[in-house]
Amino acid sequence: MQLRLDALDAHLAKGLKGLYVVYGDEHLLAQEACDKIRASARAQGFTDRSVFVVDRYFDWSSLLGASQSMSLFGDRQLVELRIPTGKPGKEGGEALKTLAADNPDVLTLITLPRLDAATQKSGWFTALSGPGVMMKIDPVERAQLPMWIGQRLTLQNQRVAPGEDGRRALVFIAERVEGNLLAAHQEILKLGLLYPAGVLTFEQIHEAVLNVARYDVFKLNEAMLTGDVGRLTRMLDGLKGEGEAGTLVIWALVEEIRTLLRMKRGVAAGKPLATLLRENRVWGPRERLIGPALTRVSSQRPVGRHRPARQREPGRSAARSVGRHVRTGDDRRVVG
Repeated sequence: MQLRLDALDAHLAKGLKGLYVVYGDEHLLAQEACDKIRASARAQGFTDRSVFVVDRYFDWSSLLGASQSMSLFGDRQLVELRIPTGKPGKEGGEALKTLAADNPDVLTLITLPRLDAATQKSGWFTALSGPGVMMKIDPVERAQLPMWIGQRLTLQNQRVAPGEDGRRALVFIAERVEGNLLAAHQEILKLGLLYPAGVLTFEQIHEAVLNVARYDVFKLNEAMLTGDVGRLTRMLDGLKGEGEAGTLVIWALVEEIRTLLRMKRGVAAGKPLATLLRENRVWGPRERLIGPALTRVSSQRPVGRHRPARQREPGRSAARSVGRHVRTGDDRRVVG
């Protein structure tokens, strides 16, 4: 069965299942979910814990032996299996199918990174999903980050001021911690240490929260599609400071411009948007953003000044502008 992260507490209150699979690349949330499962397991008598980490030389028979044997002292066992690559291989796949068999004295917790669609349809994953509880840990998207921060503050009996001042404070924190959820967690804990419970002012937050944002060049398209020039500028500055190659940044932006132009022309030709999304391999957060973005794009707008549009490569003018920004740090205008 699939279980949402926000439903885990209610699920654990009803009792434990014998098998849990936690997968995703948001390490903080995955760790917190595993901690809750471990705590519940200890409370229910699973006091003997074994941890196995899969590498290329891993002995799968040792895992199966641990999962099928009784503890030396008769305690119930928690067996943790960590597969950092998400690829158990043929032998591992067969072992995982065996592991799916129920043993009331053994609780198995398997952690994996983000899995592609093909892996989620594999025989071993399907075998685990039958008796097991599957938890997909999705990243906290940029648009949801201020709300997530507000919820975390509430957990430590703090909150921002109501109204616009509070919204501005949450957005400020989000800008400082974007792309680095673990650091965001640490900054929130720091606010709990520095200030008492109650309302936090913008000035207190501004003084305490460090800029620990980490930017992904492949997230630039989200800022473009929302038309958020301020965020795009911050991302470009951050990528420049982290030493990201300027050519990769330009490539990512120009590819998004090309995709928008292809889709705009497809819509004008009468193609359904769903078909265009599939043809251009647009999925995830971009699916929700690209429709509104297309309304702001004109496929007839020239992108240069000296040659006819049919002779120019789409996106070249924007690439030159972004290239200047990456080289000089000029943030006056990034995308026209």
